[in-house]
Amino acid sequence: MLNKKSAFAFVTSFVLAASLLSGCGSSKDSGASSAAEGTGTSSKQVEFSFYYSGSQNVDDLWKNLIPMFEEKNPDIKVKAVYVPSGTGAQPTYDRILAAKQSGKGSGDIDLFEDGLGVVTKGQKDDLWDNLSTDHIPNLNNVDQNTLNDVSNLAIPYRSSAVVLAYNSETVKDVPKTLDEVYEWIRSHPERFAYNDPSTGGAGSSFVTTSIYKFLPEDAIHNTDPSIESQWDQGFSLLKDLGKYMYGKGIYPKKNQGTLDLLTSGEVDMIPAWSDMVLDQLDKGQLPETTKITQITPGFNGGPTYLMVPKLSEKKDAVYKFLDFVLSPEAQNVVVDKMHGFPGIKLTNMSQEVQDSFKGASEGFRSFNIGDLDKDINKRWQSEVAAQ
Repeated sequence: MLNKKSAFAFVTSFVLAASLLSGCGSSKDSGASSAAEGTGTSSKQVEFSFYYSGSQNVDDLWKNLIPMFEEKNPDIKVKAVYVPSGTGAQPTYDRILAAKQSGKGSGDIDLFEDGLGVVTKGQKDDLWDNLSTDHIPNLNNVDQNTLNDVSNLAIPYRSSAVVLAYNSETVKDVPKTLDEVYEWIRSHPERFAYNDPSTGGAGSSFVTTSIYKFLPEDAIHNTDPSIESQWDQGFSLLKDLGKYMYGKGIYPKKNQGTLDLLTSGEVDMIPAWSDMVLDQLDKGQLPETTKITQITPGFNGGPTYLMVPKLSEKKDAVYKFLDFVLSPEAQNVVVDKMHGFPGIKLTNMSQEVQDSFKGASEGFRSFNIGDLDKDINKRWQSEVAAQ
């Protein structure tokens, strides 16, 4: 249980677990890119397209980092394309894949941000560039185990986890386990909410965690559709919980939707992303009585990744950008502005940051079920939301 002053210390407790997660492209830059980057004397500027999605804090992070990079590298322009949370990043992935299949390069997408499931899917579709220290020296700053988990096809530049956020003035019996969460929900009708899982990761985590509660532990890494036959008990649970939810079955849109309900006092407890809660506490957008805690077994969490389409023609410029993102300077922005866990090893951070991460012991789980989340969302809409 955390208050505002100790919240940062709490969230940092996840970083060691993140660092333990088990997870040399050729240059094809155009002539303009080579001229701009090779000598630094050409007036031509290479521009690459970077597609990313998430809540507003993700957009705010890149609006801080990109100008910092461009100031240091005036020969490179980052064309940032933000896809708001809830609108879905799938069309971006589909565009990259369709471009490859039709012989049209990377579809004018040179850098893409998403989660582990997309990294794995892209590996099967042979979409991602293999990244190495030959082009990105600061990859040496990243824990090798984390890179091995994704076969060096993606860069884990930050991490966060879904937690329980609650009003400490009204919640005295704080759940410590998943079963206790369900018991609390039933004992406090309409005081709990989670967002529509198709519109944000916090709600998706609650739904997926509830479904996989009844499956073997290693099922959270199974992408085989045959496992869907084992979902029935989880969906029965979610359907039963519906009548105890906010508004007797109202599911807000996006991660921010439930945070707004917590802020207004309409509910007392929600699943939420740790970085969003801590950021809004820091800005005074959430009441100081808001605290966060992790449960056992934990909700999902882990790195967010950056992938380079292997058919991009702007790789040299992208490599420079990625090297900057993995610098201690940029990672300090991740910690300070977003309250995220660093993507690089703590030993590469300032002593102040290292000290703030001491005593890390809490963990979270890394779910990797591939495209099965689409089927979860579809079934949830028909069996839970529609009841």
